[in-house]
Amino acid sequence: MSKTSGVHVWLALMKTHQAVQKRAEKSIADTGLCFTDFRILEILEHKGSLPVNTVGARTNLTSGSATTAIDRLQTRGLVERVTDPQDRRARIVRLTDAGTKLIEKVFAKHAKAMEKTATGLNLRERSELIGFLKKLGSSARKE
Repeated sequence: MSKTSGVHVWLALMKTHQAVQKRAEKSIADTGLCFTDFRILEILEHKGSLPVNTVGARTNLTSGSATTAIDRLQTRGLVERVTDPQDRRARIVRLTDAGTKLIEKVFAKHAKAMEKTATGLNLRERSELIGFLKKLGSSARKE
């Protein structure tokens, strides 16, 4: 197998993803949040209130799993479901004040951990890598 083959690209990407994912999970380990709950709160913090199905799609969760996760966060008082003013049949998920406070604190710690993780690359290399990954992702979605 060539070091430039598609399989080698996949293996390198998979191993890197696993290592970075472990760091990401470790950065939130003591917060009381699982990674799925963190992702939902992070998405709502950065994208604003979203329909339930959009939250599920952005976190790669099935409809049932998204509902379970949102229920869990709602029980903890971190999110709430409200009626969509444009479509009264739809439900919107939004952060509560407690949810906003928690995710701001947790995300700050996570961002520091991810910055430390990326120190092996200088700013130019980071920019190039991001461009290459976007290009690869775009190519993969076309297939």
